[in-house]
Amino acid sequence: MRYRRPRFLARLALSGVLALLTYPALADPALGLPPSPISRGDTQATVELGRKIFMDRRLSRNGTMSCGMCHIPEQGFTANEMATAIGIEGRSLRRNAPTILNVVWQRWLFHDGRETSLERQVWSPLLASDEMGNASREAVVERVNALPDYAAPFQRAFPGHGVTEDTIASALASYERALTSTDSRFDRWFFAGDGTTLNASERAGFDLFRGKAGCVACHSADFQHAPFTDQSFHNTGVGWLRAKAGDRLLSVPLGAGETAEVSSAEMAAVFGVNVRDEGRFEVTGRAQDRWAYKTPSLRNVALTAPYMHDGSIATLRQVIEFYDRGGIANPGRDPLLRPLGLNDEEKQALESFLRTLTGANATQLAAEARAAFHAVGAR
Repeated sequence: MRYRRPRFLARLALSGVLALLTYPALADPALGLPPSPISRGDTQATVELGRKIFMDRRLSRNGTMSCGMCHIPEQGFTANEMATAIGIEGRSLRRNAPTILNVVWQRWLFHDGRETSLERQVWSPLLASDEMGNASREAVVERVNALPDYAAPFQRAFPGHGVTEDTIASALASYERALTSTDSRFDRWFFAGDGTTLNASERAGFDLFRGKAGCVACHSADFQHAPFTDQSFHNTGVGWLRAKAGDRLLSVPLGAGETAEVSSAEMAAVFGVNVRDEGRFEVTGRAQDRWAYKTPSLRNVALTAPYMHDGSIATLRQVIEFYDRGGIANPGRDPLLRPLGLNDEEKQALESFLRTLTGANATQLAAEARAAFHAVGAR
């Protein structure tokens, strides 16, 4: 693939030393997590360019969609109002928009884990016909090259390279790697030893998280690091239940601002759009992976409703109730799921603990992204 040309990546690797000097924030340890990985010459210039691209609607086929419209900065870089994302021309997507906060620590990308590289991942929404709708990578390069306000930022970020498939992907990935949000109240209490940051109920919730509720079995946390994900895939029954329920209505644009509700079966038959969702199975083809989805990190979870891969659970309390029931019984349900027998006080304590996982800089990251959007819009 052209965006992985060895010569280009070798030059960026050489610039990695400078990146450590020019943008040290990316290399600083994040409280509660390992040092943030530096990759392929991340610098302040590449991060700023990636942020601009991320928030720029002009990079979609019809100039209406940006990455930041599904991953809304003020909403934890997801979309709180929609169970599943809405793409170009109002088209409903299959899945909830996952947060990209702390995505640099994710081993697998997308709910089904079909990508492992941010440089490859960024092309999927740019080219998907129901997301940003571009016909090809070449079309995206041409579109960016036609925008005069990109010439200088690309020159600063990638001297001598200009706008290419490689540099577009690298800039977006560089920005996403910079979206690190830790240093939560929990981190300051557990890792920094500040005994004043969590109250009794929140501490009791963490004890439940590691003990009776068993959450830590999938949402890992130990005395060195707390990624709050096992980087694996599990069948909780949500995908199985949706498949069993069958058809659902999707929004389809008719033009002139009008839409129609069309069944998923009609979408598949008429538009050739795949709306069936079998989770990790779609990647591996293994029967045991059917309706299994990636374990999300719980960091910033209070900001990222609705929950599950399909956005079918609206609140944190409802998520706790779901797992207290043991998920949804089905032939492939993960054996880790079982009824928990939590009482109301314990459920409240668990929810209180989860709300301590919001990173200290989440608001700042959102403000920086929104400023980039306004700067683009002013042109």
